[in-house]
Amino acid sequence: MSIDNQIQVVLIDDDPHLRQALCQTLDLAGLKVLPLGEASGLTARLSRDWPGVVVSDIRMPGMDGLELLAELHGQDPDLPVLLITGHGDVPLAVQAMRAGAYDFLEKPFASDALLDSVRRALALRRLVLDNRSLRLALSDRQQLSTRLVGHSPQMLRLREQIGALAATKADVLILGETGAGKEVVARALHDLSSRRSGPFVAINAGALAESVVESELFGHEPGAFTGAQKRRIGKFEFANGGTLFLDEIESMSLDVQVKLLRLLQERVVERLGGNQLIPLDIRIIAATKEDLRQSADQGRFRADLYYRLNVAPLRIPPLRERGEDALMLFQHFADEASSRHGLPLHELQPGQRALLLRHNWPGNVRELQNAAERFALGLELALDATPDNPAAGVLTSNSGGLSEQVEQFEKSLIAAELTRPHGSMRSLAEALGVPRKTLHDKLRKHGLNFANQSGDDE
Repeated sequence: MSIDNQIQVVLIDDDPHLRQALCQTLDLAGLKVLPLGEASGLTARLSRDWPGVVVSDIRMPGMDGLELLAELHGQDPDLPVLLITGHGDVPLAVQAMRAGAYDFLEKPFASDALLDSVRRALALRRLVLDNRSLRLALSDRQQLSTRLVGHSPQMLRLREQIGALAATKADVLILGETGAGKEVVARALHDLSSRRSGPFVAINAGALAESVVESELFGHEPGAFTGAQKRRIGKFEFANGGTLFLDEIESMSLDVQVKLLRLLQERVVERLGGNQLIPLDIRIIAATKEDLRQSADQGRFRADLYYRLNVAPLRIPPLRERGEDALMLFQHFADEASSRHGLPLHELQPGQRALLLRHNWPGNVRELQNAAERFALGLELALDATPDNPAAGVLTSNSGGLSEQVEQFEKSLIAAELTRPHGSMRSLAEALGVPRKTLHDKLRKHGLNFANQSGDDE
């Protein structure tokens, strides 16, 4: 059993009378003490963030104080260890100080000497743990900024939310369109949490056949159904001690949703064909691209499960809402691809930047990453125009100089406006903000045609 973080001093001495007297001294000073008669097994009970100090006699049967010091510092070199010595142990104590002991007290010693040393050691321990926490927080922020690239207010807010939720035990519901990066966010939540050393298990519910989804998630016992010849550990049980990421949760059947709700409420799993309830220490991160509230209103998703999951929602903004994050992400992915393929880096030209900014990115970050990969490889990439995405053009890594880029962008703007209904050339010219004669010249120059919908050129 691990030692509670409320314990401030672990006191180890094989002499029960001295141990009791020292405990009383520390108790009267308001310190919470755990007295032990031997040192064996202590290291396994202390976490690296335990906020206390260890006071130990040097000469003890079994593991002595010097061996304990070496073992404790093998796990955490910054843990303060105070050693109690007899008359003939001063050379050993000096040796211990050189090995990293915080202090040593020679018997007999005054109570005030013990209290003063313990209090100074506790103050040092708090300072060390505070510095660790600050370094970890800085590392986490840097890690998030490299995983979730962007300086838009939406992304700054998302990173703040991830940082706040990662430190909690709360289950999380991630909301985002296809390709927005839901699994990236889920992995960040796991890696920045206290569960980071446990498993991260990702499963796409939408990719599982209905006939196997329960077995995959909950596991089964031999003979649970035809073909079940041996026990299978399900994904929930496999993720015990860590995090399970369940993507496309909206695709789960109502029957499976009932079992998931029970698991979330009771934190137990029962394999198919079994009777044993297996306790779980697990965090669930679910993700969806749909409006689950609307799905619940339509009877396609259980309302009680929706409310159970919606305690800590995280919305990933689509790329079209993130402004110049698209440019930063594109260059980031293009540079990564260039490095991976051993190719020279390409900088985006002004016309290319404008084209990327106007693109609607219906496939979000996944679409942009693929586009950046093609750009890095020097392949021509056409950004298609659609009614919802009027900006179209061709993007290549060797698209020429500024004038050529500007002409390409100009053509894309006119082509995009031509996809909208205009009753006359005058209407089209006004929409583009140019005189009709200039518009005629540019249409001819770019090989574009105006489909006169009214027959009136005015």
